[in-house]
Amino acid sequence: MGVPFEALIPYGIMLGMFGFTGAALSKLRHMQNGGKRGRHSLDQWDRQMMDRDRRLTGFLRGQTDQVRAPAGFEYSNGWRVERQIM
Repeated sequence: MGVPFEALIPYGIMLGMFGFTGAALSKLRHMQNGGKRGRHSLDQWDRQMMDRDRRLTGFLRGQTDQVRAPAGFEYSNGWRVERQIM
């Protein structure tokens, strides 16, 4: 005895929705990274360089080939200052 195909329609719909959601989230992550692949296992150095790139270009993953920094960059210090314990 065969299974009526009407019983499989909800599973097809659920599979389609999971596939669409996964593709949409993947595309969103791709767009947030400036069209580049996602980064994994970031250490402090990588985060510091990505923060510098964000301050230089305005994008977290952006890079520039300009020799001189843009105007005002000399005042946008990326170092975090610790609060003193007294």
